[in-house]
Amino acid sequence: MSKPSPTQRTWGPRVLKDGRVQFRLWAPAENAVTLLVGGHEIAMRAEDGGWHAVETDSARPGDAYTFRLHDGREIADPASHAQKEGVEGPSIIVDHGSYAWQNPGWRGRPWEEAVVYELHIGAFTPEGTFRAAIGQLAHLRDIGITAIEIMPVAHFAGQRGWGYDGVLHYAPHSAYGTPDDLKALVDAAHGHGLMVLLDVVYNHFGPAGNMLPHIAPPFFHAERHTPWGAALAFERQAVRRYFIENALYWIVDYRFDGLRLDATEEIEDDSEWHMLLEMAQTIREAAPDRQIHLVVEDQLSRKGLLNRDGGIVHHYTAGWNDEFHHALHVIVTGEKQGHYAAFGEKPYEALSAATARGFIHADRTRDRVGPAPQDRLPPQVNVNFLQNHDQIGNRAFGDRLATIADPTLLNVMTALLLLAPPVPMIFMGEEYGEDRPFLYFADFEGDLARAVQEGRKKEAEKFGGLKPGQTIADLPDPVSEETLQRSKLDWSRAASPDGRRQIAFVRELIRLRQTHVTPLLAGAAPGSHVLPAEDGILAIDWHFHAATLGIRANFTPERKPWPAIAGEAIFELAAGTTPGPSIIVAIDRY
Repeated sequence: MSKPSPTQRTWGPRVLKDGRVQFRLWAPAENAVTLLVGGHEIAMRAEDGGWHAVETDSARPGDAYTFRLHDGREIADPASHAQKEGVEGPSIIVDHGSYAWQNPGWRGRPWEEAVVYELHIGAFTPEGTFRAAIGQLAHLRDIGITAIEIMPVAHFAGQRGWGYDGVLHYAPHSAYGTPDDLKALVDAAHGHGLMVLLDVVYNHFGPAGNMLPHIAPPFFHAERHTPWGAALAFERQAVRRYFIENALYWIVDYRFDGLRLDATEEIEDDSEWHMLLEMAQTIREAAPDRQIHLVVEDQLSRKGLLNRDGGIVHHYTAGWNDEFHHALHVIVTGEKQGHYAAFGEKPYEALSAATARGFIHADRTRDRVGPAPQDRLPPQVNVNFLQNHDQIGNRAFGDRLATIADPTLLNVMTALLLLAPPVPMIFMGEEYGEDRPFLYFADFEGDLARAVQEGRKKEAEKFGGLKPGQTIADLPDPVSEETLQRSKLDWSRAASPDGRRQIAFVRELIRLRQTHVTPLLAGAAPGSHVLPAEDGILAIDWHFHAATLGIRANFTPERKPWPAIAGEAIFELAAGTTPGPSIIVAIDRY
């Protein structure tokens, strides 16, 4: 397989230097395709491999266009950069060179400085738009957040949704704003010193509005399925390029600082060079002067994706550490079904292992993406969290930890999250103790809406299930507009006395992290040591080149002894003074 140029574009419209616009469509099932643009009907030439292409001076940025198939149907461009209406309406030509960047010198930040804030554009502000989100960036900066991670924005069917059912992966959803509005958000974040990561879904297409099965059946493996539909044929060059070019598009044209790849275990590829590795390497070659961070959500915990060479990242920077969350969740809630079943028997042992090193369920026999790591992986390859969109929104009633956890225990957990070496991530509203739910919402109709409603009942069982007194009839309707409205942040709570106290608590923890922990992460990967302790006690030392970072924590309502800790305490919460949850963090400098 020949290696394309890192910035080569084979999919989607492109405004050429001479003012013409190039259009390309992979439609091997079509003998002839006609471009409809600006009142013109232009026959596209058939090229080898099922491609149809044309260059024309009859199109301009801002023009609407569609492709007409042999049966007369008009479809949107599968690589549309913007949509006039919904996913089935006309596509819009976008000139990405016309946006005037206000912070063109931004090159990013080192990953060890990352304190990540996950947000959903539609629920982050009352307006639910890219432009409205800009107004809250100063708040995040002032707390100490250094990176925002935006849930998927690729165009999906309907006007509301989480974003994981996108079908036009290059088009920001019009409900949130225009391409320039999204660029303005990224640009403004850079002006505040914030990195911006985008959540992308490269393992399936949504159930409504996807025309690729009709015009390009080889795009999919009909005989193989993911949990959300037919698997994708990544061994085909056209399919690989669709997603690799999409990743480049967000990094180059929108200047995102990185991507978070959803459910990468469902990206199956038997090619000699796995698509995930080719994608990461291609991105890094295309932006060698920028600090780009690629994060995976990988249920197989594959270390091969995170390989280092002399400390240098060649592919993926980090992965979500679900095990950290699951162990803590069992400790806090006692829930042991569904995703938490593997952690129910020894949650404290699992928490210690997940905090100290991560990858506690990694299985090398299933890790065939890349070679086994030769270097010790640093702790910042793990992204830890107490909550995220899945762990809240897939619960039956979208309840947050602030509504179900003991406040002191939650503060101990927050301190562990923000002061342990792995990169911390908080979910929007967590910084001020938001108690509104974050629910699953979508905008489907008919049979698809009914299927989603039934599916949410099954999904809730994997995330804690129903509590005594609750029934299926009580579940929020996922396709109701009201469900989105209930999920929007209540910013008045951030201004309340309780909200301000929690913000001050989180801000101080992040300040301590950046002062004491972050400098240690810039060096060689430490060794970690889990000390023997009673059940309910976490005791870990990380031995860095210049210091040892120690954490001791009690997650029980009792007073329990923990192993001695060396050095200067940088943070204490009820440490040994009273029965109940407590924590101490100390640094012993050499």
